[in-house]
Amino acid sequence: MSMRQENSDGTATCLQDLLFPDKHSWTRKDRHKFSGPQRKLEKLLSQSGNKICADCGSPDPKWVSLSHGVFICIKCSGVHRSLGVHISKVLSVKLDEWTDEQVNNFIDLGGNTAANRKYEACLPDEYRKPKPDASIEERSEFIRRKYEQLQFLNTNDHMICPCRPQRTSSSSQERKLFDKQATRQRIGNAFRNSWGRKDSECKNSKKSTSMAGMVEFIGLIKVNVVRGTNLAVRDVVTSDPYVILALGHQSVKTRVIKNNLNPVWNESLMLSIPEDIPPLKLLVYDKDTFSTDDFMGEAEIDIQPLVAAAKAYETSTITEPMQLGKWVASKDNTLLKDGVITLVDGIVKQDISLRLQNVERGVLEIELECVPLTQ
Repeated sequence: MSMRQENSDGTATCLQDLLFPDKHSWTRKDRHKFSGPQRKLEKLLSQSGNKICADCGSPDPKWVSLSHGVFICIKCSGVHRSLGVHISKVLSVKLDEWTDEQVNNFIDLGGNTAANRKYEACLPDEYRKPKPDASIEERSEFIRRKYEQLQFLNTNDHMICPCRPQRTSSSSQERKLFDKQATRQRIGNAFRNSWGRKDSECKNSKKSTSMAGMVEFIGLIKVNVVRGTNLAVRDVVTSDPYVILALGHQSVKTRVIKNNLNPVWNESLMLSIPEDIPPLKLLVYDKDTFSTDDFMGEAEIDIQPLVAAAKAYETSTITEPMQLGKWVASKDNTLLKDGVITLVDGIVKQDISLRLQNVERGVLEIELECVPLTQ
């Protein structure tokens, strides 16, 4: 990883000299200009019930659960992501590009007041919701009970509570088997199984102590899955590919592109960055309707250099575009070319093209962007 930069006057500066390990806050100025859909969101956000996080009460929430129609804070958004997109799809009010349809559907859900009236209708009097300074464990337990297990749901909504004590034993056995599976199979199965999930498959309340959400986050990584090239054939002469991204316990997926070995996604997905930064895993699958999805390759990316560069920029006075570093292509990795880290318009980005592993062929192109928690 090259960490050198050159200023416009020709003097070389080591980017690592700009790093301050004792500083974790990022202070990049907001460069976002609101579009029409986002102006609608801002108007909805200005309503009294939406001015605080629906789950912990933190002021000025800038994230939403598209699935439940609530505004949430950055800390609670990390737990929501760990639930999986089949339970809660998280978007940023500012950082994500919203469509009119998404905004209208979100508005129709009614916002925080309507959602809490539904999902907290049976909240016990003695049970205390997390506060803004709550630990990640408290947030995780409450959010899982509220949205995943639906323990506080209004029974008049004609929905079955998924907490089934009689399934405790089998759920425990399934979890042990699940934990023993390889990462590739585990992540892939999690998505495939979620599409056909039934009420009877929901987890026991003891699952609220899962470590999936019990981590602190230092930032966000925005992954734009650009395209695939010459992907493997899995359906006679073609494939229906999609990509799964995984970072620690979080996973998200792209849409499926039918009958295409050179798919163009141009789809951006967001993941929270834990303090102990794991590698970013990418898995490609062929979607099958009546059988298990076929594996089409995988890759792994070390995002620590990108995060280090982003932190360095946030504590510096750099304004001009420049190269901050790079991941050098070599025979020891699967890069097709150097993965250069650049600063452009105040955004720290890295473009990566790599050969998929454990498959006969295939190339994947992605763009990474580090996003500070202040956004």
